[in-house]
Amino acid sequence: MGRWPKVPKVNVGTETVVRRLRDGMTGGVLSFPLTSFHEDGSLDPDGFRAHVAAQIATAPGAVFPACGTGEFFSLDEDEYRRVVAVTVEEAAGRLPVVAGVGYGWAQAARFARIAEEAGADALLVLPHYLVAAPQDGLVAQLEQLAARTSLPLIAYQRGQVAFGMDAFRQITRIPGVIGLKDGHSDLDRLQRLTLAAPEDFLFFNGASTAEIQARAYATVGVPAYSSAVHAFAPEIANAFFAALSAGDDGTVDKLLRDFYVPLVELRDRVPGYAVSLVKAAARLRGRPVGPVRAPLTDPSAADLADLKALLATGLDLVGAAL
Repeated sequence: MGRWPKVPKVNVGTETVVRRLRDGMTGGVLSFPLTSFHEDGSLDPDGFRAHVAAQIATAPGAVFPACGTGEFFSLDEDEYRRVVAVTVEEAAGRLPVVAGVGYGWAQAARFARIAEEAGADALLVLPHYLVAAPQDGLVAQLEQLAARTSLPLIAYQRGQVAFGMDAFRQITRIPGVIGLKDGHSDLDRLQRLTLAAPEDFLFFNGASTAEIQARAYATVGVPAYSSAVHAFAPEIANAFFAALSAGDDGTVDKLLRDFYVPLVELRDRVPGYAVSLVKAAARLRGRPVGPVRAPLTDPSAADLADLKALLATGLDLVGAAL
């Protein structure tokens, strides 16, 4: 773009990060841990440590702290630092840690600096805040952030962020931009993007409850996906991943029909349930994640009862218990 002066600082380990992410996402789902809060809404670092340690123990392909499921939008900078640092400590180099950043590029750069100091391997660039923007502005947002961090960037197109072909080609040429996470589920456009991408460019399925569309995404060359279910039922998430990888359509269909589709129907009852239900399900399993922060709200008693019954069904399908 060249509109503002920038001095790219490309991480000498970018190729290593790409390789580790590619290796990881072929062997497991991508974990997006929940951020633990006390009942008064304050951060619970000990609860978060226990939660993220349990997530890592189930062998995900990578771990993405402080992203959408982790309520990035509700964290201040000190809380963010602790969340990323705890994740890095618990990962201990065993798998990549990709921290979320967001808002405008100036604020995203502040969070990027914190994530870099805390030891993160890469950054997931969440959609910018509030306003719609033209294509050259979306490119400039990534250029500005890339100029201010040595960490590799994965762009997340969702909501008001959707890259056209020309803009996509430009972002693939930004030093440090290594991948795209897609939450729009426009497979026609996504296929065009995958065909236009450099050979080593990474793609991720970031649709809500990504398992629902995992087979469809795989047909256009995007088999890797994030799993919110992994945050509360890794047994289900890993069983689905194994069945999908093995081409076991019978098991995939059964899990979709009896668990994932009803979960989506429950999720769609109330705005924000994409996070609130995940946290509630984790609490049902004794995970120390606490409540959601406003503006999200915890599920109603009736919805919580339906969630508990559905969770029991899903666990039973894979031979696990509540």
